[in-house]
Amino acid sequence: MDLSVVATNMHLDERFGMTVDEISAAGFDIGFRVPVPVADDSSVARVHAMARTMEGMAKAFDTLRPDCVVILGDRFEMFAAATTAAMMRIPIVHIAGGTVSYGAVDDSLRHGITKLASLHLVETEEHRRRVLQMGESPDHVVVAGALGVWNIMHHELLAPSRLAESLDGFDLKPENSLMVTYHPATLDDALPTERFMDLLKALERFPDMHILMTGANNDAGGLAINSLAARFAADNPGRVKFVPSLGMLRYLSALKCVGAVVGNSSSGIVEVPSMSIPTVDIGIRQKGRQCADSVIHCGDDTDSIAEAIRQAFSPEMRAKAAVAHNPYFREDTVGIMTDAIATFLKQPHTMKIFNDMPCQF
Repeated sequence: MDLSVVATNMHLDERFGMTVDEISAAGFDIGFRVPVPVADDSSVARVHAMARTMEGMAKAFDTLRPDCVVILGDRFEMFAAATTAAMMRIPIVHIAGGTVSYGAVDDSLRHGITKLASLHLVETEEHRRRVLQMGESPDHVVVAGALGVWNIMHHELLAPSRLAESLDGFDLKPENSLMVTYHPATLDDALPTERFMDLLKALERFPDMHILMTGANNDAGGLAINSLAARFAADNPGRVKFVPSLGMLRYLSALKCVGAVVGNSSSGIVEVPSMSIPTVDIGIRQKGRQCADSVIHCGDDTDSIAEAIRQAFSPEMRAKAAVAHNPYFREDTVGIMTDAIATFLKQPHTMKIFNDMPCQF
């Protein structure tokens, strides 16, 4: 198989780390770049950006002429890519469908991509059941595990000293360090900045804690969160470090050096349990996701967040996290995926048939 990478959205944005450079540095050829100019921090700007993404994806697919398009997840640019591919009659392979996350519009976008896709590489048996409920063919729904978990198991991570060097000397130790990542919960009635301020107030209750804070995504309100995070770090030099994007290697390496992860990123649910540390999952953004026993759910208010952080550092929770089973782990995720895609490409691609299931209500 020949691989062409279409890089888009935050990968091409300096404000979010310009991580297209990481893709190139890893040896991958960028077949096409689709910039996603987002005018401001509003939801309307994201809709305009989606329209521009569809236009760019049409040019990319028309140039590259792929036999299939592989799409991971549920972001708005992924929905635009899937819609474009469907209109151009290019078969879609969807990774990580079938999960739920009730607090974000991504939940609906993910299910929309599922209905546009023909091959589904889901993460767990529970996710497979949901995709089958949506009428997809059982022959084309494969449980593969999560790529993020596979990356943890198959990449040589940075030594703590090298990680600290890359963070301008910022040192992390499991007994007194946190990783914090907070994204807008796009279906929340409260402003993202209001929710984030409650998190910052909770963090202020732990003056001896070192905090590595990574940037929010570019959902509506993300830029405002990043501005507050940068100011919080500036007000707490030596104790708080804000990095817009750590990149995969530094992010996974940092998980080895912190005592817990705090925020509302899907990574806290999917990858972090495989590092045997607790996750504090805040608010509604990831509500409904299948979770390991190492995940602590809490409300958005300052008191609830602070109490959950204390619980994460308790001996009982640390012992539980050390042995927690991660439902997203599979032994050979990449092998399962590549075999499934290779088999899929050998098959004729005609119309999708809705797989009716017996009514149970």
